[in-house]
Amino acid sequence: MKPRILGMILAGGQGSRLAPLTQKRSKPAVPFGSKYRIIDFAINNFINSGVFSIYVLTQYKAQSLTEHIQRGWRFGTFLSDYFITLVPAQMYRFEELGAAWYRGTADAVYQNMHLIDNYEADYVAIFSGDHIYKMNVEHMLEKHIEARADITIAAYPMPQSEAHRFGVMQVDDRWRVTEFLEKPKNPPGIPSDPQTSLTSMGNYIFSRRALEELLEASISGQEDGFDFGQDVIPRALSDGYHVQAYDFHKNPIPGQTRPNTYWRDVGTLDAYFEANMDLVSVNPEFDIYNPEWPLRTSSEFSPPSKFVHESEGRKGQAFNTIMAGGVIISGGTVRDSVLARNVRTHSYSLVENSVVFENVVVGRHAHVKNAIIDKNVEVPPGVNIGVDPEEDRARGFTITESGVVVVPKGYSF
Repeated sequence: MKPRILGMILAGGQGSRLAPLTQKRSKPAVPFGSKYRIIDFAINNFINSGVFSIYVLTQYKAQSLTEHIQRGWRFGTFLSDYFITLVPAQMYRFEELGAAWYRGTADAVYQNMHLIDNYEADYVAIFSGDHIYKMNVEHMLEKHIEARADITIAAYPMPQSEAHRFGVMQVDDRWRVTEFLEKPKNPPGIPSDPQTSLTSMGNYIFSRRALEELLEASISGQEDGFDFGQDVIPRALSDGYHVQAYDFHKNPIPGQTRPNTYWRDVGTLDAYFEANMDLVSVNPEFDIYNPEWPLRTSSEFSPPSKFVHESEGRKGQAFNTIMAGGVIISGGTVRDSVLARNVRTHSYSLVENSVVFENVVVGRHAHVKNAIIDKNVEVPPGVNIGVDPEEDRARGFTITESGVVVVPKGYSF
């Protein structure tokens, strides 16, 4: 009999380091790659892996994410085990906890244990909703069952100098976890490669019994113990549970010829910008064109994109650029950029090395460079963005360490 696996996506992150993009939306709701939201990649990983029963746990500034899920991610109403359901913090355990929002990743699941019980899950896949990557969850589940593990943690090798931002694991020769340190100041390296640490991707598969026992022991009646990395995983190790690491680099993606090594935590504006810019390169690390691993998102009934004007000095043209529907390049030039739906660039304008969100208008002779422009912004004729840092600071724009200028949603010049 096929095991029953329930997917739970943790999508309540504030994403404070992505401000101002997260000023009015949560991190998983931030647009990415011209037509997607960050949350779409976690959902696609589940669906492409045959996991069709999914709860999305939301919390902070969830309206944009809620609308996206409701409009774009629906299964047929007659299939009871096929659903993508939003779960806001609802205080189901009010009698025990009082008026408590989700106090951590583990607490978010603990407050919704009734959903796991109702589904009668054998296994629960608890994944983060704010990373960009592809992952065959079915293969990870197979390895979890094969190892007879209580918990399996998706593991990603990264340079030791960067690992302090993540949970770090030590494993034996069978990849059984022997130690777990949450965001250590001095991350331990892998014995075979001391300059590399084995980090947690924040993606877990739990056997249901182990999940119930550990959450009850870690959270019930406690004033702390609310996070998987900080509390639950170390407790599992100390209590003798079998915690297994899963090598993400060995995760097979159908139709993909290169090793599956791409995973990005787009938690800063520069990391977010770089991940978008990768998509417009000639040979991007992250392939969005694999028909055997389709990347779905909400359907917007936009008209086709078009390019108009072809006179000398006034040509509608784009190079090394991806764009969604409804874009009109009207006598301007776009280069090395990512354009979302319904962007319009007017004659003699230049947009280069930029990420432009929905419903942005770039006026005549305007120049946009090294910028992220959020939704519903009209750049007036002749205005420069990303050309003069002092001018951008005077307007109150955020400028990142690498010099990327961020124009907030709805900004009025």
